[in-house]
Amino acid sequence: MESAARIIKPAFFRSFLVLAFLVTVSVTSLNAQGNRRTVNQRPASPAAPADYRSKNFLIHTDLPAEEARDLLERLEKMLVIISTYWASPNRSVIECYVVKDLANWPAGSLHPAGMQSVEGGGGVTMSRTTYRGGQIIAAKSIVYATANKGTPQHEAVHAYCAQNFGRTGPVWYSEGMAEMGNNWKVVPRKGQPLAVTCERYVIDYIRQSEPKSLNEIVNSRETTGDSWQNYCWRWALCHLLATNPNYSARFRPLGLALLTNKPVSFDQTYGSMDKEISFEYLFFLRHFDQGYRCDLCRWDWKTKFRKPNSVRPLSSKIEANQGWQASRVLVEEGQEYQISTFGEWNTATESKDVTASGDDSGRGTLMGVVLYENEAGDYELSEAFELGNADRFEVPASGKLFLRCRDNWHELADNSGKITVKIGE
Repeated sequence: MESAARIIKPAFFRSFLVLAFLVTVSVTSLNAQGNRRTVNQRPASPAAPADYRSKNFLIHTDLPAEEARDLLERLEKMLVIISTYWASPNRSVIECYVVKDLANWPAGSLHPAGMQSVEGGGGVTMSRTTYRGGQIIAAKSIVYATANKGTPQHEAVHAYCAQNFGRTGPVWYSEGMAEMGNNWKVVPRKGQPLAVTCERYVIDYIRQSEPKSLNEIVNSRETTGDSWQNYCWRWALCHLLATNPNYSARFRPLGLALLTNKPVSFDQTYGSMDKEISFEYLFFLRHFDQGYRCDLCRWDWKTKFRKPNSVRPLSSKIEANQGWQASRVLVEEGQEYQISTFGEWNTATESKDVTASGDDSGRGTLMGVVLYENEAGDYELSEAFELGNADRFEVPASGKLFLRCRDNWHELADNSGKITVKIGE
């Protein structure tokens, strides 16, 4: 949350120096949220806080030395990942107070705001940025965080953004990307996919909840540190936009513009793709799990569809390691169609190749679904139906026919092979 800027003294700097304070509060896990007793329990052998340093971090912590060094390694790895993504090396050392047990910390050793956040099981990043002529000339961030789960990493993303860009962006982007940084496990290279690696409780909560709309996430007046549930929705949206090739090319420039206070917005960037993003966002929420890849499950909005005929059937090649793929065929409810398939695929590295009929468990079966627009003009899907090695079929709705190899949505990456499908009247 960025407060109103005020002019720095002394007087000769008044015309061009501005001092801004950014404070970001976060609670990143169910265990941390409201779990005060685990923070305040006195250990059998109290550990006095000590300092540990690396290239980009200075941490003051009561963690055992081995755990402190492990945290430094994880923070450095995360910093490489996020600085690569934003293409901006870290400007200066990020200072962190990481608390395992408040009983180990002398009175007055923590900033009151930091202590309050840690007592609540969360974290806070306090940043001071000095500008001259609109340019950052100095920035300093200090993190206060519990040692629980990914709280230090989450807050370190805020600190990095504040020190390098002078701000952390609007709440939906700031908190969503902080969770992204916490969950990233590998350095993103050009063309390298990013699978879902978030905590299990995030998946369980989202899969069991009524979806939060894009408008609620992006345009509501939510505040940082409000609830771990809101953090889940922000992460989900940022993960989709950052890893789905349909939207990722616009997302990174949007984020950089938000971080540098350019006159941009989510609606300006994605307004023409609103229907498609809303559909893919809801689809992601229904199907994602550990290992789910948005690049493999993205929808094809560019392929042209048309009605087939008996003379020239329409042909498509369906890959085993992708989600729903365009058949190029416009279908009508109640109409019967001819279909033929050729080729083999498999649903695991060590599994045997199968035809469109799949294996005995049903994996590898050729499946179909119809994409259509409802009365409100929004995209909807029919019930999925089995095609297998059938020579004729009917569809449950009119619209665009999509096909795929049946497998768990989060296990597509190790599939291989493809099947050629021809459809005519």
